[in-house]
Amino acid sequence: MFELLLCSMLTILPDYLFRRYGQGKRIGRDITLYTVWYELRWGITACLLLTVSLITMIFYFHPSTKSVTAIFRTVTILPQATGRVEEVFVGLNQKVVAGAPLFRLDASEQEAALETARRRIAEVEAEMKVTQTELAGVDGQIKEAQGAYQTAVDEYAMKAELLTSNAVARREVERLATQIDSRKGALDATVAKKQTMETQISLLLPAQKASAEAALAQAQVELDKTVVRAGVAGTVQQFTLRRGDVVNAMLRPAGILVPEGAGQGTLIAGFGQIEAQVMKKGMIAEATCVGKPFTIIPMVVTEVQEVIAAGQLRPTDQLIDVQQMAQPGTLTVFLQPLFAGGLDGVPPGSSCIANAYTNNHDALADPNIGTLRGFSLHMVDAVGLVHAMILRMQAVLLPVQTLVLSGH
Repeated sequence: MFELLLCSMLTILPDYLFRRYGQGKRIGRDITLYTVWYELRWGITACLLLTVSLITMIFYFHPSTKSVTAIFRTVTILPQATGRVEEVFVGLNQKVVAGAPLFRLDASEQEAALETARRRIAEVEAEMKVTQTELAGVDGQIKEAQGAYQTAVDEYAMKAELLTSNAVARREVERLATQIDSRKGALDATVAKKQTMETQISLLLPAQKASAEAALAQAQVELDKTVVRAGVAGTVQQFTLRRGDVVNAMLRPAGILVPEGAGQGTLIAGFGQIEAQVMKKGMIAEATCVGKPFTIIPMVVTEVQEVIAAGQLRPTDQLIDVQQMAQPGTLTVFLQPLFAGGLDGVPPGSSCIANAYTNNHDALADPNIGTLRGFSLHMVDAVGLVHAMILRMQAVLLPVQTLVLSGH
């Protein structure tokens, strides 16, 4: 309507003035309801063409959308394991800090595993002490075996010397030689036993203790998992968990955690695909939100998504018909306040209306720009004022449309 009124000032009004003062025709006598089209046909035709051209230029170079939302992220409250709730520490809509406990699952199995790991460490430590005591006894056995071996050697030497004078039987000497080998084997076995115990003390038992300590740490981790904590600071929502409920990481979440500051720094807008060549990073924009009426928020385009979400394809067990994706998607654009605190007071999730404005200042500053091109760019920048005025009218009428005309 605003564009039509503006265009009529440049077309129909001059045509009427010419008919009235140039040709002497007056409304009610020469220009009647039945002769309006014939008398003002040039002005009406030019007005319609100019209005269509102006609207097209405004909405193309200064795009607008009502698909704007202060989208915020939520964190699902889920345990890392399935279990029955033993204790609940927070209530509904309660604010929590990062790391605060939310609820605790039944931990009898994890506590039993933790106690088993502690017992295993104590068992290994006791085994180390027993082995050290046995090692001291092995030293005595080695001395005893060395003494027996030396005795056998001395007795063999004496009997072998007497054998030359036939004072002893040869059979006795051979028995003593066999006894030396037996005592030598016993000595070697005792020494090997000592080496085995030393290896157990220095390598095997410390390794077993380290494994037991690792099992203890793992059991402690599993026990800690039974206490579900807040990953970030925020507000607990939809948290109706009670003692005795069973939660499942796949099927039964416990609630939702809304992080602090979520949705208060960025607006996400969906512009038409036809504006893909116009929307650029760094464009100035404006927005007005239902949650903060009568307010125009200066914004800036910080990011333009390179793909259209409607064309997303994910492999499934069925062939995708392109007709199913025929519905055109929107160009996702991220808007942030031009000034700090611009979105203060806008509740996360609020619906908004946004305009983006094409800026040709750099092109107009080029000294080599042509006259026709410079005039066109000036006209493009100038008509952005029309869209800015429309947005302000929408900001004023938005509460009326919401509270009065929507059926309240």
